[in-house]
Amino acid sequence: MPKRTRILAVGTALPDKVLTNHDLEEMVETSDEWIVKRTGIRERRICSYETMMSNSGASELGARASTVAIERAGLSVDDIDGIICATFTPDNFFPSTACSISRLLGRDNVLAFDLSAACAGFVYGCTVANALITTGQCRTILLVGSEIISKSLDWSDRTTCILFGDGAGAVVLQGTDDEERGIIGTHVSSTGSLGDILTLPAWGQKRYMSMNGNEVYKHAVRMMSDATLKCLESCGLSCDDIDLIIPHQANRRIITALARQLGVPIERVVINIERYGNTSSASIPLALDDAWKDGRIREGCRVLFTSLGGGITIGSAMVRF
Repeated sequence: MPKRTRILAVGTALPDKVLTNHDLEEMVETSDEWIVKRTGIRERRICSYETMMSNSGASELGARASTVAIERAGLSVDDIDGIICATFTPDNFFPSTACSISRLLGRDNVLAFDLSAACAGFVYGCTVANALITTGQCRTILLVGSEIISKSLDWSDRTTCILFGDGAGAVVLQGTDDEERGIIGTHVSSTGSLGDILTLPAWGQKRYMSMNGNEVYKHAVRMMSDATLKCLESCGLSCDDIDLIIPHQANRRIITALARQLGVPIERVVINIERYGNTSSASIPLALDDAWKDGRIREGCRVLFTSLGGGITIGSAMVRF
């Protein structure tokens, strides 16, 4: 059985529509200056109203990102034997978004399921995919983070509608016997007692996201830092061994505070929230794609993924490329 799980390639997909802070000034009582100062966000991508109302948006974006990732990995869809989709905005309760992605890719007879861990979904997915591959149950897994968050927002609520965007990212994960490469270790956890600070009801009259931003900020840096240190400890590494941090893009202030807490220079942190906003499970693969294109992902570099989401769910993963 493989000793490690490597990330072979990443692909992304975004809606065409760009919603700027100036556009939001026309919709709610806010300003570009206030949004940038408090969040670091300048614009985000939003699906069309027709896509929001359809039962196919997350799977279609996910399939587009997956196609790019598979091509970049130099593989064909027939090489994929597992699909995991991290999402809290699925097209349907069932079939799963992962099954819909498999249909769009034309790949039947594969393991396929959705994973719900909100903004920590991608790191949770890395953990699960690594376990499936290193125990020999799958050889090549497509891990997708795909979100149509715009359909879950109250567009009159300025505390939430300014923060989020739509998008998808996918990575191809494959087993390897090279113990110097791949997912070195992960740490995932949850704190259910804090679940009410960030919620999206599945049923009932109020089916919009609600968030206590102050509480999220208060816990985010501490929890992500703790998950990172536990992940590093499991790998026998320290913060000095991190070449690059790719955090969940929730808020620029959270990201900079996390880097400061870990003692990692901000130059070694990937930040692209200004262009995409918070895309939940898609945010880390979107940032990974940017870093790869910019030449920041080099052979042998150690990259830390870290995230926090509703639940509260927390996760960190150390990967050597």
